[in-house]
Amino acid sequence: MQNSEKLQQLGRVVLDTEARAVAALASRIDIKFAQACQFLLACQGRIIVMGMGKSGHIGNKIASTLASTGSPAFFIHPAEASHGDLGMITRQDAVLILSNSGETAEFLSILPDLKRLGIPLISLTGKPGSTIAKIADVNLDVSVSEEACPLGLAPTASTTATLAMGDALAIALLEAKGFTAQDFARSHPGGSIGKRLLLRVDDVMRTGDAIPKVPAHIPLVEALLEMSKKGLGMTTVIGLKGEVLGVFTDGDLRRVIDRKMDIHQAKIQDVMTVNGKTISSGMLAAEALQLMERYKITALLVTNDAKQALGVLHMHDLLMAGVA
Repeated sequence: MQNSEKLQQLGRVVLDTEARAVAALASRIDIKFAQACQFLLACQGRIIVMGMGKSGHIGNKIASTLASTGSPAFFIHPAEASHGDLGMITRQDAVLILSNSGETAEFLSILPDLKRLGIPLISLTGKPGSTIAKIADVNLDVSVSEEACPLGLAPTASTTATLAMGDALAIALLEAKGFTAQDFARSHPGGSIGKRLLLRVDDVMRTGDAIPKVPAHIPLVEALLEMSKKGLGMTTVIGLKGEVLGVFTDGDLRRVIDRKMDIHQAKIQDVMTVNGKTISSGMLAAEALQLMERYKITALLVTNDAKQALGVLHMHDLLMAGVA
């Protein structure tokens, strides 16, 4: 069995090798890269990504990244393409071919059909002089000096380099199209990113009878009953016209106790906090969370321009919604 230090050293060698492979790509971001981007930007249909074996797995990820960043794309397996899936490709599409050798047999058999469609062919190969590289309208060189595998057999550095070049294409297209964070969120509505960018305070705040409310003239002890009933660790204090005069929180209660005040005699208006933090219903839930974290509070009052309480947003609500 290998000792711990030896295993750690092997891991570092792999990462160093792959890091060098990716770093070497920087000098290859040239006019060909720009041409590839221009072909993809001009595509009126979908970007079809194709790859065999390990390149296929990388191709799936590149297609997913393109699609989620504003460039509609999907993956087609080249072996399946020659058995009917070529029919999925239209004359409005563009094709991105991944092949380290540049001589993958499954590609060579369908290249004539792809060329007949008259659509842009962009290849990412490890051999710029290969058949695929020569036939493609643009070839991007993703060759590596060595694989991280000590046998030089398992695709490691080469697949990492291909993935990095695919990311470079996707992000260049994102910037060129003016793709925004909100656009990104709309394609990720079920994920935490979408929730942070799309979910607003009025989507998760508590409203109506769930808002703890007490009039300003009542004894503190009665306000505590309202706080206990609503379970938010706070209550709003409301004036005669329904306007918010202040709030009273668990923190305020601790301060009352420290002052040795009689909670049965004290009026809520005498111990409430005025000018507390409030937010609008249209604010992003993620922004409300940042306020809570900054001021170390667990609930925020949601008000309108007339200072009336529209709702209460609690940290637990954000946790349940997947924002926190």
